[in-house]
Amino acid sequence: MKPLKLTPPQLLASMFLFLVVVGGVLLKLPIATEKEISWLDAFFLSTSAATVTGLAPIDPGSTFTVFGEVVLMVLIQVGGLGIMTFAVLVVIVLGKKIGMKQRMLMQEALNQPSLGGVIRLARNLLLFSLFMELVGAALLAIDWVPKMGWAKGLYYSLFHTIASFNNAGFALWPDNLSRFVGDPIVNVTVTLLVIIGGLGFTVVFDVLYQRRWRKLSIHTKLMLVMTLVVNIVAIISFFLFEHNNPKTLGSLSLREQLWASYFQGITPRTAGFNTIDIGSLEQPTAMLMIFLMFIGAGSTSTGGGIKLTTFAVIIFAVISFLKGKEETVVWMRTIRHTIILRALAIASMSMLFIFVMTMILTLTEDASLLALLFEVVSAFGTVGLSMNMTMHLSTIGKVLIICVMLFGKLGPLTLVYSIAKPKKTNIRYPNGDILTG
Repeated sequence: MKPLKLTPPQLLASMFLFLVVVGGVLLKLPIATEKEISWLDAFFLSTSAATVTGLAPIDPGSTFTVFGEVVLMVLIQVGGLGIMTFAVLVVIVLGKKIGMKQRMLMQEALNQPSLGGVIRLARNLLLFSLFMELVGAALLAIDWVPKMGWAKGLYYSLFHTIASFNNAGFALWPDNLSRFVGDPIVNVTVTLLVIIGGLGFTVVFDVLYQRRWRKLSIHTKLMLVMTLVVNIVAIISFFLFEHNNPKTLGSLSLREQLWASYFQGITPRTAGFNTIDIGSLEQPTAMLMIFLMFIGAGSTSTGGGIKLTTFAVIIFAVISFLKGKEETVVWMRTIRHTIILRALAIASMSMLFIFVMTMILTLTEDASLLALLFEVVSAFGTVGLSMNMTMHLSTIGKVLIICVMLFGKLGPLTLVYSIAKPKKTNIRYPNGDILTG
């Protein structure tokens, strides 16, 4: 009998599923909960934490003990930075040599084009992440320690910093972060951690090493510009859509309205934190958030979605087509057709998957189409925002959302490559014309 040989995508998917199973078992232990939870809820929360989503069918703060919350925190950290990154850390600490197979796995896990320097990249990623989380925890502690005391203040600061940097929308309060809607320290600290975690470590390291705009890679430039543009548009749009809604911004002071608009304009693309009631949003705002959640964060980041650069490549390709150009050029650099096809494949597969899952949920759940679509896209983008839908999901609904979260975290192409074996061929066939449009 031949030993089972797994490709890097298959091995990564298997390791991730193993992480979810272990997390579910630990969350089901009596020591982890204040009150008993079902196996389905345990695995739902384990999946949500490992995929750094934040959707929860129960309130984590009142349901779990400190042990259960620490399990969630570890799942978020490992899921956000990648299970292979932590495996490499263990190997380095033990002084073992990292072989070619492990390097290929790291290349796949970190979405790198080549094997060169992936181990150094993984080590730097861990060190940078720990540094950012310590800084974030210290900033939140300034605000929370005087209010909660040293032990609880430091613990809550650490938990929410890890959740923020890894773009997981878990909070230990039943209203998420709504009680801090006008708190500058919480708003700025959480959003900065979310933005840095959502940019992608390749962008962050490129900025740190190069330090000059002209030397930055085209990927980094595109991510920085698109992040700024999308965030500004989202913040302004959120304020305009919601400032007269008495259930969200309407009842707040102007100062709190501005803070809430800033916070909710930034978090939907990657992290599911909220400082206002998402279930009370106006329909245009909900549609805006669905769009932002679908786009998602940056490649090699802790966030999900189709990725901001994927969206940007499609937009630039469409503009080039409309202008009658044969090549897509961005900042005097030609985007290869293979990259454009990859972007179109990711977006098309994702939209089809979301459409099918939403259609099935309309058969199993008693809720509006908007709320169901919002839930599915939030799970796909590993965001964690919900129009108060997660706690009311049926058994089938929870299983479907688990599948969506896994699909969103692992990515459509990774899952396809895990099932199929792409083969390159040198055979070329005559051109054929098909009428479109």
